[in-house]
Amino acid sequence: MTNKSLKFNSKTIHGGQELEKAYGAVMPPIYQTSTFAQESPGEHKGYAYARSANPTRTALEKAMASIENGNYGLAFGSGLAAIDAIIKLLSPGDEVISNNDLYGGSYRLFKQVFEKYGIVFRFIDMHNAVSIEPYITNKTKLIWLETPTNPMLNIIDIKAITKIAENHEVLVAVDNTFASPYLQRPLDLGADIVMHSATKYLGGHSDTVLGGIIVRDKALADKLYFIQNASGAICGPMDSFLVLRGIKTLHVRMQRHCENGRTIAEFLNHHSKVEKVFWPGFTNHPNHEIAKSQMKDFGAMLSFLPKGADYKKAIAIIKKLSLFMLAESLGGVESLVGHPASMSHGGMTKKEREKVGIKDALIRISVGIEDVQDLIEDLENALR
Repeated sequence: MTNKSLKFNSKTIHGGQELEKAYGAVMPPIYQTSTFAQESPGEHKGYAYARSANPTRTALEKAMASIENGNYGLAFGSGLAAIDAIIKLLSPGDEVISNNDLYGGSYRLFKQVFEKYGIVFRFIDMHNAVSIEPYITNKTKLIWLETPTNPMLNIIDIKAITKIAENHEVLVAVDNTFASPYLQRPLDLGADIVMHSATKYLGGHSDTVLGGIIVRDKALADKLYFIQNASGAICGPMDSFLVLRGIKTLHVRMQRHCENGRTIAEFLNHHSKVEKVFWPGFTNHPNHEIAKSQMKDFGAMLSFLPKGADYKKAIAIIKKLSLFMLAESLGGVESLVGHPASMSHGGMTKKEREKVGIKDALIRISVGIEDVQDLIEDLENALR
């Protein structure tokens, strides 16, 4: 049985992995070394310097490629370092089309770092895929999208976007962090590049920071490998090991995340003190049918607006939570709560945030894998 023929749950454990040759270790060793001895200049056993490659990182990169149905994986020091590498494929004067509701760190990187180097970013509503057509010019080189989006949980039709992009010979990159490969595999839907903040669901235990890129095309992979090595924003072997370990339980964690996420979303949706819940699993979600077609389930990320709340009331509710810990990040086994306007999207102006629906009262939660009744009780106490 080949790795490619394995079903997803088996791929998380065996995909892209080889038995360690020295002693038959079941898990890849942590090669905590910066360099490797060479027999003579340029003659080595596949590894020369750990910035360029490390066996533990290689094992992780192969695992990420396997679970995304890709051919090549690259691991970076963070999700933003991975995005940075993707944008470095471009040149001054090139244009990027992105959804207007996206992670604040991505927006900051695009606007405050790369825009000054002559790369043009256009942020648009991608609710309807055809809306991107008028923005595509002969200078457009990349379409960047998140789905589900952060923090409004909007859904973008990946297959429709990639068909349009293909007609114009434009690359499509998808930030798949919120969904994880368990729920959605963008390469199968036509995307060219998949990016992960592996800090989140892939790692799954809030104990490491790491980013990943997966592609199928060798020429594209070679360009990204060059950037990875030349820029040096790589992850260390210990972090690689931790994410590789996390991937092995991704499928069982995601099952519970999704079960709990659905229960919490429905609880909040029927609560008398909640005005609106943003979650793609509701049948009245604008792109529910698209989510249903391109995702296995609807995930454990959701945002909500307490009824009649302003900034102060939202913060008061957050402070009353105990199991839901106030912290940056998402996708760990523990439930987290965040305030997008002052945390993940604090780098955007109030006008920019409100334009895409990020109100000061908006609360975002990452539903963990605790007993769901305890989570409901925690939310009930805070809302009451």
